[in-house]
Amino acid sequence: MTDHPLHTDWDFSNTAARRDQFYAASLTRFTPFRDPIVFKKGQGQYLWDTQGWKYTDLLGMNVCISVGHSHPRVVAAATAQAQELTHCTTMFYHPTPAHLAEELAATMPQGQDWVVHLTNSGSEAIDLAMTMARTYTGNLDLLALRTGYHGPTAAAQSITGISGWRHPGMPGNVAFVPEPNQYRGIFGAGTQPYLDEIDRTIATATSGNVAGIVVESVQGYGGIIEMPPGYMSGAAARVRAAGGLYIADEVQSGFGRTGENFWGFEADGVVPDIIVMAKGLGNGFPIGAVVAKKHIAEPMAEKFMFHTYGANPTSAAAARAVLAVMRDEGLQDNARTVGAKLLERLHDLKDKHKAIGDVRGKGLMLAMEFVKDRESKKPDKDMTTEVFEACRSQGVILSKSGPFQQCLRMVPPLCLSLEDVDQVSTSLDHALEAAGAAAGGEAN
Repeated sequence: MTDHPLHTDWDFSNTAARRDQFYAASLTRFTPFRDPIVFKKGQGQYLWDTQGWKYTDLLGMNVCISVGHSHPRVVAAATAQAQELTHCTTMFYHPTPAHLAEELAATMPQGQDWVVHLTNSGSEAIDLAMTMARTYTGNLDLLALRTGYHGPTAAAQSITGISGWRHPGMPGNVAFVPEPNQYRGIFGAGTQPYLDEIDRTIATATSGNVAGIVVESVQGYGGIIEMPPGYMSGAAARVRAAGGLYIADEVQSGFGRTGENFWGFEADGVVPDIIVMAKGLGNGFPIGAVVAKKHIAEPMAEKFMFHTYGANPTSAAAARAVLAVMRDEGLQDNARTVGAKLLERLHDLKDKHKAIGDVRGKGLMLAMEFVKDRESKKPDKDMTTEVFEACRSQGVILSKSGPFQQCLRMVPPLCLSLEDVDQVSTSLDHALEAAGAAAGGEAN
């Protein structure tokens, strides 16, 4: 040990002891592996632990790493800004966040006046979007989707449709509609029955006048549930007819991740009233944003609304560099090409391993879902855990998701390469075989 205040002790046992003693219980249980990992270095799509073992990161540090770990242009932009002025509160003018707002607005559908409110995180952005919708419409009731996840703050939890993410004491005035899950949704495949349920829910679980609906264009923690054709546009029409707004949660599905479009909502041709974004915007630097039609944001000026670090110029400089790297390195196109190849390999694995009930997604937002048997589709959390653990030994990091923790979610940095697909698919195959052997051959 040393008395130097910036000394970092990389010893695993000491790190674990500090976490156990000084982290709150809400954090100490949030360790996905049976034996925790201490990561020391990241570059591009790869991570290295303190023992020097190399991993391919299919988690993207919870979808926050978009253009690659420690991307030199992003690091350089943030460093240069931090050395000049680390923070400047929103009440003063600074060009960097102003430029970022302009650049974010330029990514939106044309024909609207878009304005931007920068926040510290996606959860704060969700809270603001909810407040903005209720302020503009004068209505309280919001609709949200089952198995949707929107963040850990009290307001964001109130529109989260997974019990494991919800705590006591959340605000109300939220009604849930069934998610249009094409694999295990309550109405089966298709779109119309899920849209009809929105009408029924408005008529029976709200006052009839709603503030809006919040929809992840692709549900992330819900298990990579893509909205089927016609759902987002149909939901927007029904909610607008009841006086509400369409709020697109692009925290996970935005910034070119789906490959086909820069924003997930574009897949259905819908123009949201409010868009929420974060995670990949900062590539690891904390920043989020709400982008809204100008007239919808106007009533917010009647009361004070401010996020302490929302327009932080260091994070804004990083975000500007992220947008430039995405454009200059063609990462949306890479997500489409590499994601399509990885999805093809996942289908091959499904053909080989009967424990896989479904594979789905697009771009670099993919998932495998594990079931006890394909006929009943009974979720298999245990098999998911075993494959997850076996992937680690194969040098692949991903995450468990889904309402029953029955899915493995793959949301890597958008720089994942075609060469990585070969290694990843081989590693997944070996992990599935190892997990199947441990479970008595049930994976094959």
